[in-house]
Amino acid sequence: MLYPVFLICALVGGAVMIIQFALTLIGLGGEAFDVDTDFDVDVDVDVDTDFDADAAGHGDHVDSSWLFGVISFRTVVAAVAFFGLAGMAGQSAGVGEFQSLGIAVLAGLVAMYGVYWMILSLKKLRSEGTARVQRSLGRHGTVYTTIPAEQSGTGKIQINLQNRTMEYLAMTSGHALSPGAKVVVTDVITANTVAVEPALESEGNHLS
Repeated sequence: MLYPVFLICALVGGAVMIIQFALTLIGLGGEAFDVDTDFDVDVDVDVDTDFDADAAGHGDHVDSSWLFGVISFRTVVAAVAFFGLAGMAGQSAGVGEFQSLGIAVLAGLVAMYGVYWMILSLKKLRSEGTARVQRSLGRHGTVYTTIPAEQSGTGKIQINLQNRTMEYLAMTSGHALSPGAKVVVTDVITANTVAVEPALESEGNHLS
């Protein structure tokens, strides 16, 4: 009785997961799931608020808020896919329907939390990357690949931040900058792109 349900869940959930993965590989993952991302961010704020309240002795609803924080399109898709796969595996192994259902539910919950944890980890990495690039303002670096003139494209620079050599995309509003040229970061454009000027020119501007 339950096998067709498990099969449908595995096929539908697996197909959506494959589509998500394929879109991510070709660089469309973020745009394709903007709604899901916004939902996750809003929920994260609620979870943090409840956590703070609990620390003060007033967080009586942390568990329910945490549960809503875990639920998103991506986590539900993973839960459905693994629910179906685990259920099918249980049925194929000759396990009873009740036991197969229990295994499927457990597998779905584990998959849901696993994807939720990965999403949080990726957000943390992006946040740390954004905070790190902000520290590059005013720092000197070296052009690694040619930076086209007049913001017509991006090249790459290498810069030392917190005893680590970091590599960022870079643009300049002046003349093209060749590999080996010394530059100074004048602005942060995105989490991995900065604006630069030749070091001597920038230093002269600051002194004047």
